[in-house]
Amino acid sequence: MDGVGGDVVLRFRFRTDVLDGEAAGRIAGYHLAALARIAADPDTACGDTGLLSAEEVGFQVEGLAGRRRELPGLRVHELFEERVRMHPDAVAVVHAGREWTYGELNGRANRLARALRVRGVEGEGVVGVVLERNADWLASVLAVFKAGGVYLPIEPRFPAGRIAATLSRAGCRVVLTESGSSGTLDEALVSVGGVERLAVAVAYAEGHARDDLNVPVAAGQLAYIYFTSGSTGEPKGAMCEHAGLVNHLFAKIDDLGIGEGGVVAQVAPQCFDISLWQLVAGLLVGGRTVLVEQDAVLDVSRFLDTVVGAGVNVLQVVPSYLEAVLAALEHEPRRLGDLRCVSVTGEALKRELVERWFAAQPGIALVNAYGLTETCDDTNHEVMTGVPERVLLGRPVANVHVYVVDEGLRPVPLGAPGEIVFSGVCVGRGYVNDPERTAAAFVPDPLRPGERLYRSGDRGRWDVSGKLEFLGRRDTQVKIRGFRIEIGEIENTLLRQVGVRDGAVVAVAGGAGTQLVAFYTAAGPLEARVLAAGLGATLPSYMVPSVFHWRPELPLTANGKVDRKALTALAATLDTPAENTDTGGGGGAPATPAERRLAAAWSAVLGVPEDRIGRGDHFFDRGGTSLSAVKLAIALDRAVTLKDVTRHPVLTDLAALLDTNTNTTNTTDTTDSQPTPAS
Repeated sequence: MDGVGGDVVLRFRFRTDVLDGEAAGRIAGYHLAALARIAADPDTACGDTGLLSAEEVGFQVEGLAGRRRELPGLRVHELFEERVRMHPDAVAVVHAGREWTYGELNGRANRLARALRVRGVEGEGVVGVVLERNADWLASVLAVFKAGGVYLPIEPRFPAGRIAATLSRAGCRVVLTESGSSGTLDEALVSVGGVERLAVAVAYAEGHARDDLNVPVAAGQLAYIYFTSGSTGEPKGAMCEHAGLVNHLFAKIDDLGIGEGGVVAQVAPQCFDISLWQLVAGLLVGGRTVLVEQDAVLDVSRFLDTVVGAGVNVLQVVPSYLEAVLAALEHEPRRLGDLRCVSVTGEALKRELVERWFAAQPGIALVNAYGLTETCDDTNHEVMTGVPERVLLGRPVANVHVYVVDEGLRPVPLGAPGEIVFSGVCVGRGYVNDPERTAAAFVPDPLRPGERLYRSGDRGRWDVSGKLEFLGRRDTQVKIRGFRIEIGEIENTLLRQVGVRDGAVVAVAGGAGTQLVAFYTAAGPLEARVLAAGLGATLPSYMVPSVFHWRPELPLTANGKVDRKALTALAATLDTPAENTDTGGGGGAPATPAERRLAAAWSAVLGVPEDRIGRGDHFFDRGGTSLSAVKLAIALDRAVTLKDVTRHPVLTDLAALLDTNTNTTNTTDTTDSQPTPAS
């Protein structure tokens, strides 16, 4: 700063390879605004006023928003019905070798919708759907929309306690299910009164008409409720409306290039919000949905065979699964048929994974997608056709406003960190029957009067390119295999277990991905399997910690709170104690060549030092998951399968099977060189 004739001159220098003149001018403006306010009132508290001019606030609100896109004045099921009239005989859905045409799918959905109407489902009546990922699931979702109801997905394998809590909180009165998927549902219904169970087969047998119902459904009507983890120990049900759902579907259609004749893979679990766009987006534009069976998802080679064989064009997975796919492709390179776009979501996408992807599949675009259940799923897309300098979240999708703000909900300077918040059609209605948490997260938009604002709790900043960059969470929320989890919910459940006096849960990154590690105090060590079973009675499997550590006391910070940083550091160094799990390092060191080979593979996929793996160790007690079991099979050149690992999780048992399989393969290779006749 120089003094010239009594005036103060601020000279600002910047690197032209980092900033352009416009961005540099904005930063200079921030400094001038700060200096002017200090000069006007030196006692003004820092942060009481913003540094942005009215022009820049306008730029951030409108200039950084998603593009304007006109949406059709129809709901999802009505857009589907239009396509039915255009090509009723085209294939709409493929599952397990069976195909349903648009006409057949529509007829089945209409019959189910009429069965729901007979049972009193009308405007915003909540319908639980407890089915496997099959064609009847798709028909049921469409049926709920056609009846004017609200779709509530529930996975058949969820604990009965969680199903009961979900049905009660949502005010559900009718549940669609099927034979073989209602075990824990039936148990849950014992404790929840007034809920009618309707089997899909029974609804079909009632002989309802197949033609469209034409029930009026408004754009602002509730479309679905997805339950996510809650910090108080109770899951929270995010409510989203039809307008937001349609906007999100067209964002996928536009940015992922889904068109008539396009093939979209449906791979996500029913209670993962991305499952819905995967299920129906293609049907709005004359494409088809391929429902990939769970057994295929858990076998990467079979998964790739399914994707290629079905002619899939668009696929979405979480980064940890993409890593397993890449491991298989690096082991056995292959072309991926008609696949031209892979979207990645649910977890932070690392640049190294992007590099590996384009090294293996340079012609297939990679789309980093970001969003939250409360904002009708993904709000930002970063379409990549090559390796970027940094992996960003991209720009907001059409009709979505994203701001980065301070605690006063004022936009922060470009490039400065702040909370990511959302406005516009994407913002959901709130949490079902939960006014307190709704009021805390869904607030009036101070920048666009009359609009709702959703406070995500995510931290981010705007890149100089006008794209969003993710900087992490501000609370104890983590992502496990793409599912958003509140650590507080797990801790509250842990504290309810018999014998537990105090407890804390931390997330630790490792070779097997992010794992949950529980610490607890008690009179003495408790059986880890008993604790895991206790938590598993009310929590989904992905929320049950893989390791439980007993401590005489938990470390505390200077202000008396549990020292989570200390526990996270401790979790990274502690082995699974034998007295706690009956496994860690048990049975001595691996002795045979097969055991040593297996221990090396376990070490690679679980992130556990090889010298801390014992003959009696249990794969899943050491932090293994179904996905890490898939990676193990790949690391062992498919000498064992996922089912082998599940049935023989102890190292010595699996090593014996590995020995048998290897010897059988070697014998076959050396004695049977002639082709085997077809049966």
